[in-house]
Amino acid sequence: MRAAHPSDPFYAGVPTFRGFANVADPQRYQPLPADWLIGIADVADSTAAVQAKRYKAVNMAGAAVIAALTNALGHRDFPFVFGGDGASFAVPDADSAVARAALSATAAWVRDELDMTLRTGLVPVAELRARGSDVRLARFAASDNVALAMFAGGGLAAADAAVKQGEFAVPAALTGTRPDLSGLSCRFDEIPAARGLILSLLVSAAPGAKRGDVRAVFEAIIRLTERDPDASGPVPHQAPRLGWPPQNLDLEARAQRRAGESLALRKAKLLVWTLLSYLVVRLNIRAGGFSPKKYMREVVENSDFRKFDDTLRMVIDCTPALADEAEAALKAAAGTVRFGLHRQDKAMMTCFTPSPTDPSHVHFIDGARGGYTSAAIALKAG
Repeated sequence: MRAAHPSDPFYAGVPTFRGFANVADPQRYQPLPADWLIGIADVADSTAAVQAKRYKAVNMAGAAVIAALTNALGHRDFPFVFGGDGASFAVPDADSAVARAALSATAAWVRDELDMTLRTGLVPVAELRARGSDVRLARFAASDNVALAMFAGGGLAAADAAVKQGEFAVPAALTGTRPDLSGLSCRFDEIPAARGLILSLLVSAAPGAKRGDVRAVFEAIIRLTERDPDASGPVPHQAPRLGWPPQNLDLEARAQRRAGESLALRKAKLLVWTLLSYLVVRLNIRAGGFSPKKYMREVVENSDFRKFDDTLRMVIDCTPALADEAEAALKAAAGTVRFGLHRQDKAMMTCFTPSPTDPSHVHFIDGARGGYTSAAIALKAG
């Protein structure tokens, strides 16, 4: 994720690429070493949580996995993908104990604080290959400061299916166990669609489809969203609105409170701290090495609104006409790809900012009215 911190030699050696359409080029990907593991985390029955309008809590659970492991690894860079209702990542075997502890603690936190079940597991890459799947990795330079991991080869999907079937499970820790979620926050307001609607889109290969045909569909959809000036990432160029008090103060308080600290006390502390932060940004006050304008520009540049992990995942702000065109193109490709999409009026952002002066903070984007979870329901039904 962050070039400012050291990473595993293999991951650091994977070249970055620009131009998101290149995400479908198999030449961009390198096989993960055989002794690595794939981490899987997803909210069980996220559909029910979305139906209960707990959109932000679902996203917070997924982002918490990334925050917990990043902090546990001492901010060392590692490959991950945020999936809306969960996250996937890869680590070398040397980090397996750390990854297992972070997953276990995060599952306990999700259970204790969010009243949801986070399914977690660690799957050896060698086992996935033995079962006929592969895990290949590329790095997309989303900005000058952030490179995001992209996965191909079918291994992540196979690992996810295995964990959902109860294999390679990492059980939740005891009640009261807490991961280090420093830097995990959600202070920006929801982002209204500027062009008509926010489209959450998932596209994956249909069983038995030819790789070349699937790649052509991926590239066509990406070109469609990039060629039209009425389609873009949902984060406005002037950055999203930072309101006060934060809309999701309760969730951030649950993430940041320490063992034995009451939720009310942590909320009170956060109200004071977020007010100070709000005033610094609104009044453009430079504090130490922090520049509000620079930080807000980085928020836009570092937003994670499109990715690939065997499935093309995108959250775009577009016109209804463009959404209709994308849906028609995907329906025409039936038998080559499967897809799910969900239309809504707003997007939302969950932030991971270990340090406001480090330009590599990353911001996870999803639709604010069901997002990827609702798109996945449509994909499974298709």
